[in-house]
Formats: sequence, structure tokens, C-alpha cells
Amino acid sequence: MAAEKVVGIYTRVSTADRQDTKAQENELRALAEKRGWKVFRVYSDRGESGAKERRPALDELWRDCRQRRIDVVCVWSLDRLARSLKQLIESLEEFRRLKVDFVSFKQDFDTTSSAGRLLFHVVGAVAEFERDLIRERVVAGMAQARRDGKHCGRPRLRQFSVEDVQQIRSARGRTQASIRQLAIQHGTSQYMINQILAGQYAGS
Repeated sequence: MAAEKVVGIYTRVSTADRQDTKAQENELRALAEKRGWKVFRVYSDRGESGAKERRPALDELWRDCRQRRIDVVCVWSLDRLARSLKQLIESLEEFRRLKVDFVSFKQDFDTTSSAGRLLFHVVGAVAEFERDLIRERVVAGMAQARRDGKHCGRPRLRQFSVEDVQQIRSARGRTQASIRQLAIQHGTSQYMINQILAGQYAGS
């Protein structure tokens, strides 16, 4: 016999004083009862815009998902969870990663079914495609910057003149200053000081 699924119900209204989440909750509780799911908790945000990624009850829902307390998340409508396609895709990708099923009552979106699981994979592919596009744009931008003579990546380490190199070597021999002390005094890394003392610095 399959283990009983535990469901977290998420409801949201944007205007706290004129709307109530009870109607959403009642329909979702009825759905959970029909499916034989145990309701772990109802997470309700009142007076919270769907455009906000951080909402008190939603944050608690994500916390419980990550702590594996919930098998399924139910919402009355997709726009209760997210107001933008990007936000929705990111949320669905996170549910997929956490192996938490997702149900939207109004749109009949249900990843506990075969068709729903397929959609999960499609969403995952779209999210990966978007990440690849971002990486490609970053790489192309850095390549163009290099062609334009601009430095990319970490700031260059300090350049040392012949006099600087002699001064560092002299200080090491005269005062027995530590590598760390010399690095601090000359505004560089301990690795660079070691390179200078070993005669491997290109400027020496």
C-alpha cells in the first residue's frame, strides 16, 4: 500500500480587508480529501502581491518543502503562487528539484499524474535552456570586452618595478619579515611575494 501523501495548501489574496482566503482553502481541502491526502498545514498570505517573490507564508512553505515535510503543494490558481512566467518557471523547477509535486486546482495542473510529470520535465528543460543562454551571453560579452582591450575577471595583481622587487628581497634578508608581513606592506598576495623571492616574478 502506497504511503499517504502529505499536502501543503497555499492561499493568497492581495487585499487583506476585502478578500478572504477561506474559499480557496475550502476547495483545496476538498480536493485533498478526495485524493486521500493528509493536510499538513495551510499557508495563507493576506495583503501580499503575487509579484513579490518573498512573502511570509510562502517563505514558510518553501522551508517545509526543503525540510521534506511536504509531498505535494496545492494552490487554487497559478497566479496565487506567481504573477510572472519567469517566477512560475523558477518555482516549478524548484519543486521538481525537491521532488515535491504541484497541483493548481483552477488550471487542472497536476504533476502527480503522468502528463503533469511530463510538464515538469519540460519546465526543467526550459529553465536549463535559459541558463545556457545567460552563460552564452556572458561568454560573448567577455570575449568582446577582451577584443576591445578591457580586462575581464579578477582585478590584476599589483605590478612591481625592478626597484620594488629589490626592496622586497632586501627587506626579507635584512629584517627577516614574514611573507604575510611583506604582502600586507606592499599590497599584494603572499603568492606574489613568494614568486618575487624565488626570482619567478616576470617583472624581476
